[in-house]
Amino acid sequence: MPAAPDWTLVLAATTALGCALVTGIFFAFSNFVMGALARLPDAQGAAAMRSINVAVLNRGFLGLFLGTGAGCAALAAAALVARAQPGAAALAAGSALYLAGCLGVTLACNVPRNERLARTEPGSPAEARAWREDLRGWRGWNHVRTAASLAAALSFALAAWQRAAAA
Repeated sequence: MPAAPDWTLVLAATTALGCALVTGIFFAFSNFVMGALARLPDAQGAAAMRSINVAVLNRGFLGLFLGTGAGCAALAAAALVARAQPGAAALAAGSALYLAGCLGVTLACNVPRNERLARTEPGSPAEARAWREDLRGWRGWNHVRTAASLAAALSFALAAWQRAAAA
């Protein structure tokens, strides 16, 4: 009878894929979505961003985004418990990168900007100011999220490789 697969190896590979998918979403926003929105008149760009901020709150995105975070939390605990095992350092690094650099930055930096924009009166000077500030700050923090989720994906892939090689 074959041995059961190492659950941390399977979860590391799955979480690496989740991180990579999140990276792609953030890369698209940094690379061309925000640039396209910046080309619109302020009121139209702000309205489009408001619409995106509502549409993104769906099962598909939130399941991926938060499910990947849950995988990271489980892998961080596994790395702590089995810190002498192959791949434990890479599991811990990937978990920290995603949880702090992706989820943490989202909650601390991107969501407050989205909420501030949502509170402004459409077409007002306050909306135009908030939108222009959001374009600079939101995109910069999105670059951080992109890099952190990519580095996390690579860390989890390394951990999976190290665990598989040791098996």
